[in-house]
Amino acid sequence: MNWQRLALAEKRFLAQYPDGFQDPAMVEIIKKHKPEKMTAMAAEAFARPNFKKPELIVEQMAKIIGASSMVSMFEKPKFRDFARGLTDAQKRSLSQGLFEFLYGDQEKGFGLMLSVLEKGSLAKWTILTVCPAYFAPDKEVYVKPSTTKDIIRHLEIPNLEYKPRPTFAFYEGYRKQINQMKKKVHKSLRPSNAAFTGFLMSTLKDPQ
Repeated sequence: MNWQRLALAEKRFLAQYPDGFQDPAMVEIIKKHKPEKMTAMAAEAFARPNFKKPELIVEQMAKIIGASSMVSMFEKPKFRDFARGLTDAQKRSLSQGLFEFLYGDQEKGFGLMLSVLEKGSLAKWTILTVCPAYFAPDKEVYVKPSTTKDIIRHLEIPNLEYKPRPTFAFYEGYRKQINQMKKKVHKSLRPSNAAFTGFLMSTLKDPQ
């Protein structure tokens, strides 16, 4: 792990935005992502009692994915149409998978969601991780392929190899690294894990 590059990234960002994500210029940039609104939506949508209604959970997943600024415009309608075409059994599996990931056995939940999404060629990191990232923004991580690969490469993170097909082992390892790294920077750079990785993405280009 190249801690010097992380320190340099922190220095660069704070030189441009002295108050971190509370800097007026950053506040304007963040507004378009509506993080507080999206977190509130996820908290309400994925409250424990709602999982008694799998169809509702799947509808809420589509709603949040559709409203997210982090998911591509191509993937949003594809997931929406896929969700509408799921059988009742598939909706139960997808809902159970998300429940386990948020409240129970995360590895089991990850696998359940993956198995359903594979049926629609939607087993993508972005689709799998966006809802948990909004639900638990200080714990879970959003895996955007390009950003994730850049972070691993530039910071020379050991024993962590990105692959297009999602695996829980990679997710767990990447999350561990992100949650460790953010402890090393100023608190203004880590209002959420998504913000922290955004900070890394914007400052790790052409490291010296």
